[in-house]
Amino acid sequence: MPYEYLYHYMYLKNNNFFLFSFVLAIIVMVIRMEYIIIFVVLVIILLAILKATKKDAGLDFNKLVEYLGGKENIIDTEINLSRFKATLKDVTKANKEGIQKLGAKGIVEIDNQLKIILGPNSKQLKKYIDDLK
Repeated sequence: MPYEYLYHYMYLKNNNFFLFSFVLAIIVMVIRMEYIIIFVVLVIILLAILKATKKDAGLDFNKLVEYLGGKENIIDTEINLSRFKATLKDVTKANKEGIQKLGAKGIVEIDNQLKIILGPNSKQLKKYIDDLK
């Protein structure tokens, strides 16, 4: 008979231990969930800040085409790494100061061509101008 009580005592004690460990695991998960929620909120805030500070590339491309004398003035375009080369009908229509204000690192004029160092946006600009034609 005493063994039955011992068995029931151990059974209840093990159930309490199981219950205690289950509650402890839930508390740990809740604490972790709080950290996860905080992390997600911080990531959302960071993405919102990055989106707000990022320049609109489409507007810059529109301005650049305008500064090159319009799409009618552009005969051909080529890219080479960070350099953008535009062959123009009339180079005098190009606004070099405006192009530099948009972020060009340098501009070289040779005959009816403008070679502009733009950086990684050169490829996107060529695609944009090709889509305009």
